Amino acid sequence: MKVVIVGAGGHGQVVADVFLKQAEAGVPLQLIGFVDDDQALHHRAVMGIPVLGAVSRLSTTDHDAVVVAVGDNRRRHELCTLLNAAGETLVAAVHPSAVIGNDCDVEGGAMICAGAVVSTGSRIRYGAIVNTAATVDHHSDIGACAHIAPGVHMGGQVCVGEAAMVGIGSTVLPKVRIGAAAIVGAGAVVTRDVPANTTVVGIPATAHSRKS
Repeated sequence: MKVVIVGAGGHGQVVADVFLKQAEAGVPLQLIGFVDDDQALHHRAVMGIPVLGAVSRLSTTDHDAVVVAVGDNRRRHELCTLLNAAGETLVAAVHPSAVIGNDCDVEGGAMICAGAVVSTGSRIRYGAIVNTAATVDHHSDIGACAHIAPGVHMGGQVCVGEAAMVGIGSTVLPKVRIGAAAIVGAGAVVTRDVPANTTVVGIPATAHSRKS
């Protein structure tokens, strides 16, 4: 499988590292390069991997699948939607050291980083990130293009809405629902449902006003 990464920034480089580790572990994939709309990166190498040009270059590049490696949740969602509509195949990036339980559904375009654990019956939807050493317990549902940051620990049956952000080192109790585009601050302990487009911080996590 020939793969192109959309986005050559920091997150894109993490995704590239995941793919390189997968290839080392015997997964049959070939990393063709990056595409990125930042012209300053064009025709350069990042991690020894060429930046082929703008995202529009995909139409003339021989490849089988793409992954959108853009850190901003909303922008990643936009790009996943556009590329899917254009007929691109989204592929998941799963680090070999991640532990994926039985009966899990990891959709194309998702990313599961080093040391992450996803327990049985969970669903990681397209474009979602389960970052380094995060744990997602059984029968949880991580929405499209949500981001579960490094070191997050989630109980079972947690539901995270699309494009939500669960911050570094936070804890989410079982059966809690986090709404779409909500933000959980770093180190928070979430004990109750979080409405969409709401920021919560602290222990226990409570609402914090933010600009739309």
